Amino acid sequence: MPFSLKYISFPSQFGLFCAAACFPFLSFAAELIEVTDIRFAFYSSGWGANTDDGMRLVVFNQTEDQLRLDSIFFLKNEQQAESVEIDINLTIPPLGFADKEFEYIDLIQGNECISRTLEEDWKLVEVSNYTLNPSVRNLIIENTDSFRIYQCVENVQTSWTNVKTESQIEFTEWVLFHFETRRNN
Repeated sequence: MPFSLKYISFPSQFGLFCAAACFPFLSFAAELIEVTDIRFAFYSSGWGANTDDGMRLVVFNQTEDQLRLDSIFFLKNEQQAESVEIDINLTIPPLGFADKEFEYIDLIQGNECISRTLEEDWKLVEVSNYTLNPSVRNLIIENTDSFRIYQCVENVQTSWTNVKTESQIEFTEWVLFHFETRRNN
């Protein structure tokens, strides 16, 4: 028995038509979303204790080739602060992790969102180029009776080299400054 639209109400037919008409555009939009080959996160105990204890960088290589993370350049282009370039020179195994320790570097300077958030007694816990929900920026993404998470965003330029081919890649992307706070109940 062949399928016929005559048994489906007009609003439902119209909805099916709209979904079918929009599907190619949704597919095109999904193709525009780029994913970087390298995921990274900076951590510092100095952010929570107001010290200059240094920083740790943890990096994950999402490719099957060995990569070398050359640098991460915090552009600070919308703030009244100097850009911050971090020379990294860290080799990352295929589909693997690597980490590196640094002296303390001030990544939180000159960003209004970060300054405001710190003034409200939030604790910076990580700076990374990934999040569980990339559509959420500058919003509270978890709000329970005991724990809240907040994010601010900045642009960076990440540079790395494919060790096998010696091809160099520069990728401009966003990083999120992840904050958390515990409520006093």
